[in-house]
Amino acid sequence: MADLVITDQNFAEEVLNSKTPVLVDFWADWCMPCRIVSPIVEELAKEYGDKLKVGKLNVDENGQTAQSYGIMSIPSLLVFKDGQVVKQMVGAQSKDNFKREIDSVL
Repeated sequence: MADLVITDQNFAEEVLNSKTPVLVDFWADWCMPCRIVSPIVEELAKEYGDKLKVGKLNVDENGQTAQSYGIMSIPSLLVFKDGQVVKQMVGAQSKDNFKREIDSVL
């Protein structure tokens, strides 16, 4: 579920040590494109179910993790597999495009 809140404190546990691939939505409250992408991320969480863990990381509250992955533009959606970034998608995009990119690494 995209109800998963990812923070600097739980990033290793929830993302890097996850047995399941993880989609992390790097976002901020003030970011209008992030608000556009948010409902799409929620839909993706429901559609992929147990095949993909989906979480959100607020870059204003968790700058250490965002900085360590070089997040310069938001929204940025990163897919992690076995603790490594295997896909990065930047900016508001269509749901179909996100699905195509996610499917290419699952």
